[in-house]
Amino acid sequence: MPQNTEIEVRRSARRRRTVSAYRDGNKTVVLVPATFSRAEEKRWVSRMLDRLEAREERRRPGDAALHERAVELAERYLDGLVAPDSVRWVDNQNTRWGSCTPDTGAIRLSRRLSGMPSWVVDYVLVHELVHLVIPHHGPEFWEMVHRYPKAERARGYLEGVSAASRLADGGSAEESAPEEDDVIGE
Repeated sequence: MPQNTEIEVRRSARRRRTVSAYRDGNKTVVLVPATFSRAEEKRWVSRMLDRLEAREERRRPGDAALHERAVELAERYLDGLVAPDSVRWVDNQNTRWGSCTPDTGAIRLSRRLSGMPSWVVDYVLVHELVHLVIPHHGPEFWEMVHRYPKAERARGYLEGVSAASRLADGGSAEESAPEEDDVIGE
């Protein structure tokens, strides 16, 4: 389960037998019938948290699979111009989606990406792969990034996630909208 996750149980008189759960930011919402006893509620909350974690784990490849995917993307969209030495998930990137160290060929992706569509994760991988060759966000950088066909769509998705996060934190989407180069970060 994601760190600092709050659990909210919502009881519904209309719900008879089904239980469902979903993540809403840092909160997990579990929907149960109003007729459940506290013991049934506790048992089902535990069960649904386990199911959510298992589903998220299936959607989030491990470091080895992430590295393999980066190599595939580099071959397909960057003509094999670059090959990362390592690619891994990290928990300490709260303002960036990814980062890289060109000298070592290391790429790190924020675990906040886990559970997002694969084409979004692929975009961040391509972005960081290009940084292994071009460290800045100049025209040649963006030209290479846009070889990935869903680049603009993925950027829009990440900008929306960032804006929603700022709003959830009490900020204004307009006041703190990211600059073009701030969407992915370095």
